[in-house]
Amino acid sequence: MEEKKKLRCPLGIPGGMLAAIIGLIGVIVNIVNFNWFELITSLALLLLAMPFVRVTMMVHSANDRLDELEMKIK
Repeated sequence: MEEKKKLRCPLGIPGGMLAAIIGLIGVIVNIVNFNWFELITSLALLLLAMPFVRVTMMVHSANDRLDELEMKIK
């Protein structure tokens, strides 16, 4: 029987990682330049990006488990 390809696109993971890296760089640059308002913005981006990566990874692993269960049922 032919294996079906997974159609899920894990773009949330690189997108979240990119947002976390940008937030971290923004935090460092704004600390050096004493720009406090943009420091808060960069910190918020960093704190929002990290859970986004984790949730996306959990959803993809749950979908993989569901696919395995469907294969066992058939």
